Amino acid sequence: MPHRPAKPHHHQFHHPHRNDAILLLSAIFGLILLVYGLLSEPLSRILEGLRTIIVNEDVLITDYIALAGMGATFVNAGLVTLISVLVLYFTDESVNGNTIVTIGLMAGFSLFGKNIVNIWPIMIGTALYALLKRERFSRYVDVSMRATALAPIVSFLACQLSLWMGILVGLFIGFIIPPASEYSFRIQNGMNLYGIGFTCGLVAMMLVPAFKAFGLTPQAAHYWSTGNNFALGSLLAVLCVVFITGALSSGPKKVWKAYCKLLKTSGRSPSDYLRVFGAAPILLNMGINGLISTAYILLIGGDLNGPTVGAIFAVLGFSAYGKHAFNIVPVMSGVLLGSLLNHVSLDDSALQLAGLFGTTLAPFSGFFGWPFGVLAGLIHSSVVLHAGLPLEGMNLYNNGFSGGLIAIVLYPIITSLFRHRRPVLQDEDLFETF
Repeated sequence: MPHRPAKPHHHQFHHPHRNDAILLLSAIFGLILLVYGLLSEPLSRILEGLRTIIVNEDVLITDYIALAGMGATFVNAGLVTLISVLVLYFTDESVNGNTIVTIGLMAGFSLFGKNIVNIWPIMIGTALYALLKRERFSRYVDVSMRATALAPIVSFLACQLSLWMGILVGLFIGFIIPPASEYSFRIQNGMNLYGIGFTCGLVAMMLVPAFKAFGLTPQAAHYWSTGNNFALGSLLAVLCVVFITGALSSGPKKVWKAYCKLLKTSGRSPSDYLRVFGAAPILLNMGINGLISTAYILLIGGDLNGPTVGAIFAVLGFSAYGKHAFNIVPVMSGVLLGSLLNHVSLDDSALQLAGLFGTTLAPFSGFFGWPFGVLAGLIHSSVVLHAGLPLEGMNLYNNGFSGGLIAIVLYPIITSLFRHRRPVLQDEDLFETF
């Protein structure tokens, strides 16, 4: 979804020092990932693994843990997160809920698909777009990072043709995503939180056939590590408990009251929870959502690895912008129900990811009620298995592409058939009630 500048009214919610603290906490999060990686394996093995990550094509699903080891994976994730924080800091980005989303996505997908090399051409391409428009890059910085969903295209072309071809196409992608995303955001009616994923899917749908026409066919990949549930589950549990404890330390009653108000929101985009509720309720929301997501994977007998932990990081990020326990659980339940009805095993890798990333459709629960969240999740469990096939794994936000297709079709059908009372939706409404 495109970056939207903060509105000038209700200045009492603007706390520059708190916002600086958000970037500082994000940097600490990146350092934690980096240290976790450095402690996992010997440095020589980590450096070798980083090289493997950089020279790989990175198409879905490339679990960096399976490809290059735990150490290199988390070092890459830590470095990508720190790079993201530095870019946000030096562009003088006004920190809001979108910023936390961006950090969550960059940290999460650097466990499977994004690395310290392939993200740069796309980000620079968006900077060139801002330059051409004579606008500040800070307006597009979030979009530039989310557009790195197509980073596998950079890696693919660099491996198949040349480094320069990868760079040139990456620059092109970064240049066209901002205007394309503004249009695609409108047609999704705010019901698909991973709006950029839909945009990137459309762009990939044009580029991939062009590659094939020139005789370039991506090699299917399925790197999927297992056996790390205890180690990664412990890491996630500690992170979530730290979030919850940190949130409640600033006054449990006040924070809990604000969190309960947050649970009444629909999550329909745009819903900037950080700007409306402040940092503490968001941290509480992140901790609770993280525990729910981790429990989901463990309960279905799934695997905690690069992709699933990456998906959980994405949920943590969107806890500042649309997701909460009441609107994600129905969608997860719908995906679970769908996986029981499908001719696909419950612990299939694509369905494990769909259960987590499918929460991109959380606004259906919040806006129309939980049965519609279940319905959206049920449909998503089937659509996501096939929507990405023409893209050949080139769009890392495959669930966002699937979610966009569902949002565009399902929203007008539901609104036509069911006249539903309009609940609290977005920033404007939240300001009136909070």
